[in-house]
Amino acid sequence: MKVAVLGSGSRGNAIALQDNDQVLLIDAGFGAKSLKRRATAAKVTLDRVAAILLTHEHGDHSRGAAALARELDCPVYASAGTLRALTRRNKGLKTFEISPGDPVTLNGVHIRTCFTSHDAAEPLAFAVESTSSGIRLGLAYDLGCSSAEIRGLLAGCDCLMVESNHDDTMLRNGPYPARVRYRIAGPGGHLSNRAAAQLLRDLVHEGLSTVVLLHLSDRCNRPELAVRDVGDALESRGFGGTLMVARQDKPLPLFEVVQRERQLSLGILG
Repeated sequence: MKVAVLGSGSRGNAIALQDNDQVLLIDAGFGAKSLKRRATAAKVTLDRVAAILLTHEHGDHSRGAAALARELDCPVYASAGTLRALTRRNKGLKTFEISPGDPVTLNGVHIRTCFTSHDAAEPLAFAVESTSSGIRLGLAYDLGCSSAEIRGLLAGCDCLMVESNHDDTMLRNGPYPARVRYRIAGPGGHLSNRAAAQLLRDLVHEGLSTVVLLHLSDRCNRPELAVRDVGDALESRGFGGTLMVARQDKPLPLFEVVQRERQLSLGILG
C-alpha cells in the first residue's frame, strides 16, 4: 500500500491510498482543480480513484468530493449522518453508508470504522487493510479526545495517521477568542500535540513502521513542537520507524507503507 497526503490542515484535507491498481481517496477538502494539481505533484493518478471516503461533512474535508465524484463517476462512502448533512451537494451521486461494526470491502481493501468525538454529524475514524499484502493503516483526525473504540480500531496498524492539531500554550496565548479556544480544546474539537503523543504512545507496537501527524494548526502549532512531543513519546516506547509531518501548503509525496521487519531506518520527515 502506498500513501500520499495531498494536504492537511484547517484549509483542506485529502489523503490518497494506492493499493494495487486502485486509489481510495479519504476526504476531498480542496476544490477539484486544486486536488488535481496536488495529486499530480504527489504522483497520484486520480483516474484510478475507486471511491471517496469521507470522515465528516466539514468543508475542509468534503469541499471537492461531489465535483470529483461526478467527474470520475465514483461512489462516495460516509456515515449516515455525514451523507444527510451533504444531501444537497450529493444529489445524483452514488452514495453508500458506512456504519461502525459493519465493515466494507472495496476491491480487496477491507475498511473498518468507529465514531470520533467531533462537532460534526457522525464523524468517523478509519482502519484500512489490504487483503493482498496484509498492510494495515489507521487514520484518526478531527477528534477532541481519544476513546477505547479508537484505540481498538487503530491497534496493530503498520501506519498510523493521527491529528496533532495544536500546542496547548500556543492555543492558550493565541489569536482566537475564548469561545473558539474552548471549542478547539474541548471534547468536540481537536487533539493537541500532548494528546496525540499519549494516544500514539499507547499504540506503539513492534510492527509499527510509520507515523504521520495530520491537521496541524497554522496559528497554534509548529511542526517542530509536534515532532518534539510526539517523537519523545514514540521513542520512550522504542519506536524505530519513520515520523512524518503533513503540511497544508504542499503534498507529502507518495510513500510505501511496509511492515516493521522490513523498515529498520529511524527518521523524521516533513
